Amino acid sequence: MNSLTPLKLFKSLSDDTRLTLVLLLREKGELCVCELSGMMREPQPKTSRHLALLKECGLLCDRRDGKWIYYRLSPHMPAWAAAVIEQAYQCQREDIRRLSRQAEKENATTNGKAVCL
Repeated sequence: MNSLTPLKLFKSLSDDTRLTLVLLLREKGELCVCELSGMMREPQPKTSRHLALLKECGLLCDRRDGKWIYYRLSPHMPAWAAAVIEQAYQCQREDIRRLSRQAEKENATTNGKAVCL
């Protein structure tokens, strides 16, 4: 993993899709690609590409469970980067929670389980 610099962090978070993905993961903890795609209303390949970029720079880590991949914020990111993400989350908390609740209402998840095909 490359060392995360402020420039890499801000370039990664400058894209609205990537920022929203990071903030959703801050809100929910761990989510499957299909859950994130549903919440974002974006195609799975686009979501996966953005997640791969965030993982490559060290902001996310993943785990495989069968054919599904779950992402979460990396516990190994520098404290300063986690603080930046936390501040961004605090600024956007209500929007992120609204996005999450809306997805749940639209059956993007069922009892916390992904509805992946």
